[in-house]
Amino acid sequence: MFDRMNSAPIRVIAAVVHSDERYLVCLRPPHKRHGGLWEFPGGKCEPNESDEDTVRRELCEELGLEVVAVGSELLVVADPGSSFIIAFIPAAIRGEPQCREHVELRWATLRELLLLPLAPGDRRFAEYLVDSNESAVMTPAS
Repeated sequence: MFDRMNSAPIRVIAAVVHSDERYLVCLRPPHKRHGGLWEFPGGKCEPNESDEDTVRRELCEELGLEVVAVGSELLVVADPGSSFIIAFIPAAIRGEPQCREHVELRWATLRELLLLPLAPGDRRFAEYLVDSNESAVMTPAS
């Protein structure tokens, strides 16, 4: 079992991509932690990497997307039973997402998100959006 007291937290960035009242979410492969659950795309920060750089790298690697703008952190949650802390950060993209690492992707409304089997931290974030009436909209700079 993981011992939180003896391990430094590992920062993970979850990119919140929003378009036409829908959010981009991806289905995790079955062999990974939280496999078979839906998540906001993203990944672990590398040493000395900024949140913005992580968003840009991860969305390019995982979905073949260009990130045109990155916003400020909306919420940070601990992933139960692990050393991961997940920071949810809005991002504006250019291009159509392609599954490179995930099983599936979809654009879902907030209501649809809450009906999906979300990873624990992603569920907390979706509930936060509903409770706070946040939209997490990030539009590209002109």
